Amino acid sequence: MRDSTSSHKVCNQCAGAKVKCVNSTGSESCARCKQSRFICIYPDDASTLPPKISALLPKSARRHARPTLDGPVAQSASPTLPASPARTVVASDDIGSSGQDARDSLDFSGLDLMCPINLNDIATRWLNPYVPVPGQIPKEYHPGIFDLIFRVLKSYANGAVSGSKHPPFIHAMQLQAPVPSQTLVNCFNIARACDNSRSGDEQTAAEILQKEMSKISELAASAFTDIDILATFQAYLIYTLITFFHLSQGGNMSFLHQAKMHLQDLACITSHQGLICSADSQHPRPSWEAWLVAEAKQRTLYVLYLFDTVLSRQEGLPNFLETELYGLPAPSSKSLWQAKTRREWEQKYNDHLAQWPEGSLCIDELWPAPRDLDEASITQRRARVDQWLVDVDEFGMMVYTVTSCTTVYTVTSCTHGG
Repeated sequence: MRDSTSSHKVCNQCAGAKVKCVNSTGSESCARCKQSRFICIYPDDASTLPPKISALLPKSARRHARPTLDGPVAQSASPTLPASPARTVVASDDIGSSGQDARDSLDFSGLDLMCPINLNDIATRWLNPYVPVPGQIPKEYHPGIFDLIFRVLKSYANGAVSGSKHPPFIHAMQLQAPVPSQTLVNCFNIARACDNSRSGDEQTAAEILQKEMSKISELAASAFTDIDILATFQAYLIYTLITFFHLSQGGNMSFLHQAKMHLQDLACITSHQGLICSADSQHPRPSWEAWLVAEAKQRTLYVLYLFDTVLSRQEGLPNFLETELYGLPAPSSKSLWQAKTRREWEQKYNDHLAQWPEGSLCIDELWPAPRDLDEASITQRRARVDQWLVDVDEFGMMVYTVTSCTTVYTVTSCTHGG
């Protein structure tokens, strides 16, 4: 029960959506959160984590546990995450009399995004090994490359569990402004709880994760904003990675197969809201918010496909080239992804437009070259890849390493990326 002052406050969900928060005195949830089955949390609320999860947290942190990034749990578990959910990130050059730059307050409503790919091919990708599809192109990885994929994805799970680093498909601003994504905050708290799993607690931790996965998979359809849908997709992927790599559930292929199907459904729902920024000659530069969400979506989608490779290998199933992703951008530059203020991002994006007048590098330009590509086109492609590699971050470099060492088999030949 909240005290009477709660009715005059705004919960995190309503604050993020910038809508009126209606709550009668003593109610546990506001009207909007109750109707949408959101976790309703007010800034001053105490812990809302399930008892079983709280039991897995360190004893020193249990009484302080709360699903926000400003509490002792988040600080001790994730030193690289923001110490507080600052609603405004300040640019040092733009500090006015108020001490804040209003331009850096992010608004994720009304994003201008579009989806250029066939979403059905994402949602039904799990069927590909069982139902032959015309044009399917089998692919294989060298054992060393497959080991690289396995170890990198495992590091994402371990980073979330240890709290040392969040995965590179989650943008730092998702955890800061205007309000931290509650789904992701809960995800990192629950992931951190798994770090205390001992031999007797591991099964309990696995059950908690699986229950949480069942719950959040239903939230995407009722999420109000694009950023909330994306957070649901990302959280579900993190839970799946932890289940597979950290909780010794790799042998539970029945559950993991279901998880893969749910992930592909979530990827479809997320992509339906748009995967790339709309742009034309009049407005060549998107908003920071639209670019941020689009880039995070693309990175999360690419990690899903890499994890699909691991699961297919685990099941002894073939892998196929991701032709449905044709035309999507390759991971962005380190400068753009790590920009901390709107001014910094706009400056970097202006540089990006100048460096890429013909358009950003596409993910398919990293794939093995088609057999009918002439020498001049191959030279041009290599030059674009070389330019992209100049400022790529570690995530992009990993994607390049994997794609450049992919072997693709056709009816009459095999080709190698390079």
